[in-house]
Amino acid sequence: MTDRAQLADFLRLRRERLQPDDVGFGTGPRRRTKGLRREEVAMLAHMSTDYYARLEQQRGPQPSEPMLAALARALRLSQDERDHLFRLAGHTPGPRARRTDHVNPALMRVLDRIDAPAQVVSDLGETLVQNPLAVALVGDQTRFTGPARSLLYRWFTDPSERALYPPEEHLHHSRVYVAYARGVLARDPSDVKAADLVEQVRARSAEFVALWAEHEVAVEFTERKRFVHPRVGPLELHCQELIAADEGQLLLVYTATPGTEDYEKLQLLSVIGTQQFA
Repeated sequence: MTDRAQLADFLRLRRERLQPDDVGFGTGPRRRTKGLRREEVAMLAHMSTDYYARLEQQRGPQPSEPMLAALARALRLSQDERDHLFRLAGHTPGPRARRTDHVNPALMRVLDRIDAPAQVVSDLGETLVQNPLAVALVGDQTRFTGPARSLLYRWFTDPSERALYPPEEHLHHSRVYVAYARGVLARDPSDVKAADLVEQVRARSAEFVALWAEHEVAVEFTERKRFVHPRVGPLELHCQELIAADEGQLLLVYTATPGTEDYEKLQLLSVIGTQQFA
């Protein structure tokens, strides 16, 4: 059963704890509101302001687990705070695991301050959150469900996943993804989710089966990433990784050297936004 009063109080206190700078909004003019505004939390959680306001006013419906997960990310909650939020809303948090969909708050703080394409992905290639520029660059990768949440699965089963990359580099990408998946299993042979994902891809891709048989675990990761973007054309970007090993999550950031043509194309992407993926 939802504890409406405690849920409302917890949401309000955590909203007031956050400052605009904490979520990448900038300070702006002087505020009368302590912390974030309700509409700002709603925007970060991709829900209506009315829905969120009703939760703080103790008159909303019981939030679903996906809604609570979105609120936890928007409010930059720790794993313990996220579990507490679930209990207040009448849900039982799942057992703690090494891998979680709850984005590490430290990675979220970094993501909020980056003015380049950036996204947080799991060690299985599942995109957990993207900033708008990342969506403009590679499309909305958080919309997938089931095994298709993993880039590994999509790369070997959906030809459209490769359209953003030069054909001459497809084989190298394939080898990197296979080696990375083998590395995940090497670190924890009892990882049921990783093993199941590998078996699903093996059943659908002869290319994956052939590469898996080569037992590669150390294919070189290159920081230079080439794209064939549908709106701005060829792009060559630097890709940096920031790893939160405790949750098996990585923050990927794509940058270009100021003054270069690639940099100008990134600036154009920030104007175009996500129109090309509508």
